[in-house]
Amino acid sequence: MSALTTYDIKELENRMRASLDAFKRELQGLRTGRASAHLLDPVQVTVYGSRMPLNQVATVTTPEPRLIAVQVWDRSNVTAVDKALREANLGVNPVVDGQLIRLPLPAPTAERRNELAKQAHKYAESHRIAVRNVRRDGLDLLKKLEKDGKMSEDDHKKNATKVQELTDKLIKEIDQTLASKEAEIQKV
Repeated sequence: MSALTTYDIKELENRMRASLDAFKRELQGLRTGRASAHLLDPVQVTVYGSRMPLNQVATVTTPEPRLIAVQVWDRSNVTAVDKALREANLGVNPVVDGQLIRLPLPAPTAERRNELAKQAHKYAESHRIAVRNVRRDGLDLLKKLEKDGKMSEDDHKKNATKVQELTDKLIKEIDQTLASKEAEIQKV
C-alpha cells in the first residue's frame, strides 16, 4: 500500500519539477540586456526545404556581454538565417559579415524592463497554477484510494500533508527564481 503512495509522491514531485524546469527555460528566453545564446532557442530557420532550429545550422556564441554572434556553417544559408532572426521579433538588428551574423543588444529602457518583469510574472503564475494542478491530481488520487478502501483515513491525511508540503516547496522555488530574474532584469 505505502509503495503506491511513495511512488505517487515521487511522480507528483517529478511533474511539479518539470513545471519548474519549464519556467526556468522560459525565463532564459527573456532578454534582460545581457547576451544569452538561449535568447535564440525559439528561432526556426527555413533551409533545405524544412524548418529547423537555429542551432542546427549555426553556432551561437556570446563573445561580449551585449553581443550574440551566429556563425552560419553553410554560406548558402546566411540569408535564410538573417531572415529568421529578423522575423523572430527579438528587438535586435542582425549585422551580416560573411558567414558571421552579429546581434548587438541595446540596453533595455525602463519601460522595457517593466515589460520583461510583467512577462516573468505571467510565466511564474502559469507555472504556479501547473504545480497546483498536480497537487489537485494527487489529492484526488488520495481521496479515491481512501474511498476505495485501499488507504486508511490516517494515511490519506498524512500523504495529503506531504503533497501540500511538496507544493509549497515548489511554489517557493518558483518565487525565488522569479525574484532572482527580476533582480537581473532591473539591474541591467
